[in-house]
Order: sequence, then structure tokens, then C-alpha cells
Amino acid sequence: MPAVNPCSVIPVFNHPHKIAGLVDRLIAYGLPCILVDDGSGEDCARVLDEIAAAKPQVILLRLPQNSGKGVAVCRGLTLAHERGFTHALQVDADGQHDLDDVPRFLARAQQQPLAVVSGWRSYEAMPPSRRSGRKLTDFWVCVNTLSRSIHDSMCGYRLYPLAPTMHLLARKKIGARMDFDTDILVRLYWQGLAVENIPTQILYQDDIPSHFDIVKDNVRISWMHTRLFFGMLVRIPVLLQRHSSRRQRL
Repeated sequence: MPAVNPCSVIPVFNHPHKIAGLVDRLIAYGLPCILVDDGSGEDCARVLDEIAAAKPQVILLRLPQNSGKGVAVCRGLTLAHERGFTHALQVDADGQHDLDDVPRFLARAQQQPLAVVSGWRSYEAMPPSRRSGRKLTDFWVCVNTLSRSIHDSMCGYRLYPLAPTMHLLARKKIGARMDFDTDILVRLYWQGLAVENIPTQILYQDDIPSHFDIVKDNVRISWMHTRLFFGMLVRIPVLLQRHSSRRQRL
């Protein structure tokens, strides 16, 4: 079984208030932190500089301008792989992910080192404004994978096995912004990776600004689902064979 040497990757865009505490907790779990500054303003950039200067377990990667969550995460994953890590835990910088679940993610990766370990949020705990979009995306993910293996493709709290993820990023352009989380997870599933779903809570907080652009990002997500649908069509034989093989093993 491959050895697991994990780190965390945190894309940061103007979220200075909770990042220091988040980094401390991840380090306490034994996870070095790669902070990807996605073109933040001066106040946030200064906080990130102070954290990186004070903590040897922190690597700060600064992008020259805001390029989007997807670009920031991919740059962080690439750097993690270059530094010799085998897995990377993607965590949002706004403090909404429940870090009490980190040991469960790491334990599952030890058991299934070639799987993506993905957070799975409860519908009931979600604000109504987000629930309908989640349900629509869940429907299209089932269609585009011909399976129910992915329980929550929009949750950005997940652990990637880096070698197969790098293989994907070398071949395909992944969504750069809010379309990223679903796009990469579906494509990793297409590539043959298993998805291990871990129930987790999201700590929704009204005082945290959202970077979701209701018009532009919904257009991006709709276009992503369209691209994935046509990608699914050419993969139907492979996906059906995979589903059949899985049922036979059960």
C-alpha cells in the first residue's frame, strides 16, 4: 500500500480574519500548509506574510492577480506534488469547514490511498438559498457519471491523491472559478478513481463575505455541466462497465 504523506492546500482571497487559527489547527494535526494567495489585498497579504514568516510548516505561494479558486487550488496541488507530498487536503480559508473531521479524512486516505476523500454536507443543514443549486448539481453529477458514487461534488473540503490528480491536470483544463470543485471531481471519477464520501458539517456564518457571483458563476457552472454531459456520452461504455464490475464485486 502506498505511503501517505499529506499536506493541506488553502486558497486565500481576502479572508484574513480566520486564516491564522485555521493554519494552527491544521499544523496541530501534522499537516504542513500551502497557502495560495489568489491576488488578495494588502491587509490579507500582510497577514499571510506574517503567518509564513512565523511558521516553518507554512509555504506561501502568491499569484500576481486574482485568477479564481480553481487556478489557486491547482497551483497549490502542483506545488504540493513538487515538494514530495502524496496527498493534499483542500480547505477553504473562510473557516466554514469543520476541522474536527480532519482525522477522519486522513484515516480514510490511509485505508484507500488512491481514492478522493470528499466531504458530504447534509441537505438539512444548508441554507435554503444554497439547497436548490446543490440538488440541481447533484442530479447532473449522477447523470454525468452514470452513478451515485459522488454524494456532494460542490463541497470544497476534500483530500486528493496527488499522483493521479497531476495526471489529470497535465491533460485537461479544469474550471478556474466556482465551477472547479465539481469539474475536477467528476473528471477524477472518469479517470477511474474511487470517491470516498465523509459526512461533514459546514459552519455557515453570515458575517463571512461570499465571492460567488450569482450571474457569472451560475453561467460557468451551467456551461461546465454541458461540457461534462457531452464528455459522459463518449464514455458511456466505460462508465457502464465500471458500474457493472462494481455490482459484481458486491
